[in-house]
Amino acid sequence: MAFDGITVASIVCELNTQLLNGRINKIAQPEPDELLFTIKTPDGPKRLCISASASLPLIYLTEQNKPSPMTAPNFCMLLRKYINNGRITGITQPKLERIIHFEIEHLDELGDLCKKVLIVEIMGKHSNIIFCSENGRIIDSIKHVSAQMSSVREVLPGRDYFIPDTMHKADPLNVSRDEFCRHVAEKPLPLAKAIYTSFTGISPVVAEEICSLAGVDSSVTPKELSDDILTHIFHQFDLYFDDVRSQSFSPAIYLSGPEPKEFSALPLTHFSNYTRKEYDSISQVLLEFYETKNQITRIRQKSADLRHVVQTALERNRKKYDLQARQLKDTQKRDKYKVYGELINTYGYGLEEGSKKLEAMNYYTNEMVMIPLDEHKTPLENAQKYFDKYNKLKRTFEALSELIQETADDITYLESISNALDIARNEDDLAQIKEELTESSYIRRKYTKKKVKIKSKPFHYISSDGFDMYVGKNNIQNDELTFNFAVGGDWWFHAKQMPGSHVIVRSEGKELPDRTFEEAAALAAYYSKGRGSDKVEIDYVEKKQVKKPKGGKPGFVVYYTNYSMIADSNISGIREIL
Repeated sequence: MAFDGITVASIVCELNTQLLNGRINKIAQPEPDELLFTIKTPDGPKRLCISASASLPLIYLTEQNKPSPMTAPNFCMLLRKYINNGRITGITQPKLERIIHFEIEHLDELGDLCKKVLIVEIMGKHSNIIFCSENGRIIDSIKHVSAQMSSVREVLPGRDYFIPDTMHKADPLNVSRDEFCRHVAEKPLPLAKAIYTSFTGISPVVAEEICSLAGVDSSVTPKELSDDILTHIFHQFDLYFDDVRSQSFSPAIYLSGPEPKEFSALPLTHFSNYTRKEYDSISQVLLEFYETKNQITRIRQKSADLRHVVQTALERNRKKYDLQARQLKDTQKRDKYKVYGELINTYGYGLEEGSKKLEAMNYYTNEMVMIPLDEHKTPLENAQKYFDKYNKLKRTFEALSELIQETADDITYLESISNALDIARNEDDLAQIKEELTESSYIRRKYTKKKVKIKSKPFHYISSDGFDMYVGKNNIQNDELTFNFAVGGDWWFHAKQMPGSHVIVRSEGKELPDRTFEEAAALAAYYSKGRGSDKVEIDYVEKKQVKKPKGGKPGFVVYYTNYSMIADSNISGIREIL
């Protein structure tokens, strides 16, 4: 979700509760575009981190300290000079902008009471931290913006600070019904876009939520809607922002399985397919959301080389499969040549010398056929020519049938590794996948004296009825779970005819309840290529029915009797043991 004005309003509410009237004890600048304040409050010291990073601007309370450079940057030294030991007297947000004003009282060199304003702008690549005098004159900023960099506003010492109004958006906290309808209706855009482009601090997700609450399709244009419907949308809009005005925030992260998809300071009812995880603090939400997101991004970056190896091998095998399939199709006419040879042997005795064709009754189909002949060959030689063609195509068919099955197995195997890369969570998971690719000769082994110890373990879940459920992260773990960990009476689950993880449910000699079967099937659906679908066919069977074929690739199994069910790949509500 975008770091929108509602999120900023929630942060301002939290900071007022935690930091108002606190004294700034320490100021550090651990990164070129980041500040870390330590603030003394009646409840003890608090740390406030403010980042103006173009890629990830944030402001949040944290308990973690960060190492700072030996020599403080100039902006940090300036803040120490003016506001170190200053008292925070106000924390405000102008309208619903992504801007926070910290009003700070301090004593100057003569001991007189002065005021300064530290302004934090959370605006994507335009984010900044600006230090101003009480009358709005810029003293300095963490990023200088010259006229060459921006034609809208300069951010330089000595300039007057102002908020550029380039979009002419209205304040959603103080808008009337008529103003709302006028702003929205004049835009020839889909309804949701018309809402978030008309008012400050509203993200696309919030606009979608307002449309959902009103029960109106967000893709229709406002001009298609009647005045009554626009009035109804306004009422939902106003009710939604009542929670912002009353500061009734409920910070939460919305999860798809273990992966965070969105965060919000207010409920998002249209995310009903996601698991809602509530928090007491918006700072906790931001920390966990971006930390988890960064971890997933980092793992995907680290897996790029492995993905390239798998994708290259997949493309090569798919091309090989297509070529073999075309060659196999050409062998389908082999039986025709066998029949031609037999018919020539049967009816060829009446042929005249130099004949170029033979018309004969095909006694297999009772149809007349025209058989081309070589006029320079005898009927016997023509028959033998067709028998030779038949035998050649037969040998080709037999060889290709085996080769194309091997290629199909290779494709299925590589797709299973691709799925394992999709669900990998840490570097140990990637190390195990790399080892599997090495053992399968897709990666050349580098001989080193030091052997890397792999600590990756299967996912572990507990069903609602208390049964342990384990999910293999890759083919090595799939084999280990199915053939070394599980016992005969345990239950085995797998997505039907698609790459995915083996899921083992430990039965402990008990009969599994229906709900446990459904939850295990959901895990098998989620950890497969069917992830995201609400209908994935799952095969399940007692583990003792699952066999490993001789010479089978890692993760490959066979079973001849099984049950099947349709499962939703939504695993919200299934508790994972971390």
